[in-house]
Amino acid sequence: MLQRRTVLFFSAAAIGAAVVSYSYLPPAYAGPSLDPAAAHREAKSGAILLIDIRRPDEWRATGSGEGAHRLDMRHEDFIDQLSGLAGGDRGRPIALICARGVRSARLAKLLTESGFSQIINVPEGMLGSPYGPGWIARGLPVVTK
Repeated sequence: MLQRRTVLFFSAAAIGAAVVSYSYLPPAYAGPSLDPAAAHREAKSGAILLIDIRRPDEWRATGSGEGAHRLDMRHEDFIDQLSGLAGGDRGRPIALICARGVRSARLAKLLTESGFSQIINVPEGMLGSPYGPGWIARGLPVVTK
């Protein structure tokens, strides 16, 4: 009986670790990336289109990075709205930021597969990740619109 419980315990632990890894660790994205300071600088200069892909409740909780456009990635017409912000240019440099770089990396892969040729990930996100402290902890300006 003890052996069965041990196997069940370790199986549950392994499943839990897999869920945590999937939820919090960004997937590999082979495309370019920027740290938040560079993303801010390039968005302010117009060199990139910076998109905050988080949910409205997240925007309310922390604000968005100065220079970022808010576009909830869950919207059915997300790609159409993104294309509109890019002026229909799928080759325009577009940087994606989320909370911790997980959603932005996943979406960057999908957008690249959908024909956008210059998608850039901001892997630190707004709140920080294994890649760095994030937009807020770096003291970069936020807007609360």
